[in-house]
Amino acid sequence: MKLITHKMCPAESLRKDATLKEVARGLISLNLTAEGELRYITTMKEVIQLLKEGAEGKIVLVNDGGTTFLAPILSKLAGVVCITGALGSHLAIVTREFEIPALMGTKIEKPEDLDKKHVMIKPEEGAAGTLFVLE
Repeated sequence: MKLITHKMCPAESLRKDATLKEVARGLISLNLTAEGELRYITTMKEVIQLLKEGAEGKIVLVNDGGTTFLAPILSKLAGVVCITGALGSHLAIVTREFEIPALMGTKIEKPEDLDKKHVMIKPEEGAAGTLFVLE
């Protein structure tokens, strides 16, 4: 399996002293690694705010986000984490077309606790992927 690093956040790349804490597993849409600041998005107002701030290099976490919901920022993102969905969902298909790794069907008990944390999406064997927080 060949890993390709994708759209890493230039301000904060993986530090040598950083530790990875696994927070979730899911199905990954692409065999790509992404790293950046995670934003938990629940409303269209938050999507617009992220567009104004700059979505480049960010990874968004959505409950049940679709491509229409994320359309204004999708092409700028480093990655997507979705609590629901599967590899055949519209969001997974479109993120593959944009070459953005999406972690689908990712069970996270308190997604709000991950907001603004530095995270990494990493592919594992087969279609599995893992979400890590960098500490």
